[in-house]
Amino acid sequence: MIAYVTADIQSEVERHIEMGKKFLSQGQFADALTHYHAAIELDPTNYMTYYRRATVLLATGKVKAALPDLDRVVELKQDFIAALVQRGNILLKQGKFDASETDFKKALKSEPNNVEAQEQLNKISLLREYVSEANDYFDSGDYNSAEVLLDKALEHCLWDPDLHRKRAKCRQTRGDIQNAISDIKAIAKLVPDSTGAYLEMSQMYYSVGDAENSLLQIRECLKLNPDHKECFPFYKKVKKLAKLREDLNSAANKEDWLACLENGRKILKFEKDIENVQLDVFRVTCKCNLKSGHIAEAIQECTEVLRYGDENDEAVLCDRAEAYIENEEFDKAIEDYQKAVNAHEGSHRAKEGLNLAQKLQKQASKKDYYKILGVRRNANKREIMKAYRKLAQKWHPDNFQSDEDKAKAQEKFLDIAASKEVLTDPEKRQRFDQGEDPLDPESQQRGFHQHPFGHGFNPFGGGDGGPFSFKFHFQ
Repeated sequence: MIAYVTADIQSEVERHIEMGKKFLSQGQFADALTHYHAAIELDPTNYMTYYRRATVLLATGKVKAALPDLDRVVELKQDFIAALVQRGNILLKQGKFDASETDFKKALKSEPNNVEAQEQLNKISLLREYVSEANDYFDSGDYNSAEVLLDKALEHCLWDPDLHRKRAKCRQTRGDIQNAISDIKAIAKLVPDSTGAYLEMSQMYYSVGDAENSLLQIRECLKLNPDHKECFPFYKKVKKLAKLREDLNSAANKEDWLACLENGRKILKFEKDIENVQLDVFRVTCKCNLKSGHIAEAIQECTEVLRYGDENDEAVLCDRAEAYIENEEFDKAIEDYQKAVNAHEGSHRAKEGLNLAQKLQKQASKKDYYKILGVRRNANKREIMKAYRKLAQKWHPDNFQSDEDKAKAQEKFLDIAASKEVLTDPEKRQRFDQGEDPLDPESQQRGFHQHPFGHGFNPFGGGDGGPFSFKFHFQ
């Protein structure tokens, strides 16, 4: 009866092993693990089952779970070369040089011609030197030299949390926050208690003004420990900033420029110490100021972002260029657009903006309807009409006595009327803003105006006897 039960169990074990091999070959790791778990539960003395399960665990990145299986394999069969080499490789990647060296030497003792074991053993002495020298540089504060050696060591010891932590410090010291975060992210996967790593990543993201990713990382900390004494208060702070940032972006996306500026002010009041948070606000509000007509403020904020952030930021370069156009500083606009084109060859906005700025620069040497009326390029219709009426009264030809003065006034008055015609007609104004003079026959592709007062046009919009009625006296 006992023999029958034993044979029955062995048959079941073999079935699970075969199913595990089948699923492993198909890349169905979860199913393979299920069968290997079952086989080991039925027969905990089969070293090959442990080895196969370790192989699956390693394939799915579960190094910490695979190592005990390899320990068990070596315990059950001390001369199993594949397990010794596999465990030695893991220990080497973890930076445990003494233990990995022992495994490779054991493998070579049983199999002197094992190429992999010999190659890995040869690496260890060099890696020891890298780590030793890196630690010396690190302890003396020479982080640049330390990072060079840590890079070399981590090419082979990528599962060593201590090396990642030191390289993160080196990178953070020289301002390479994103790559420092990558190292801390690796630590979070390697250490048993990763709450500190998630807190550190959250703080780093916050330091560069990335509230959204900062919030994601601090939430990971609280998932592991909801009452964490450092994570919880920082979570409340980050959550507040993230909400303010969301409101800022929402207002900008809705083109509610005044709300955008107000939300920007709230963030600057909330966070006064982190420069990158402020720059992140300016990156949005420089456009909102531009669209609100606050040209000087837009230029100042865009300039801050480009000076202390990414000098090739496409959106900010183009926003500042637009502000320069509003200020009629066409040379500066061209310079910004050209820089954006050079850094972002596929940018349609930069290319179209460069073309426009060049047209406007050329146009500036000709008749400028904005300058004639003395209004800004973003002036609204009410401001244009106010300027027009004031200048029309001033340059009314009947206000002048001599023929010479009348002729000068007449020319001036026609320019004023033409400016009003162009700038109060949305289509004509758009064409002029795009570098084309809608009243210049040479710049038009279809039709043209021979005279701004054609077809009975009255520049004052009033009838005979109105407050601005007049007669020209040609001789």
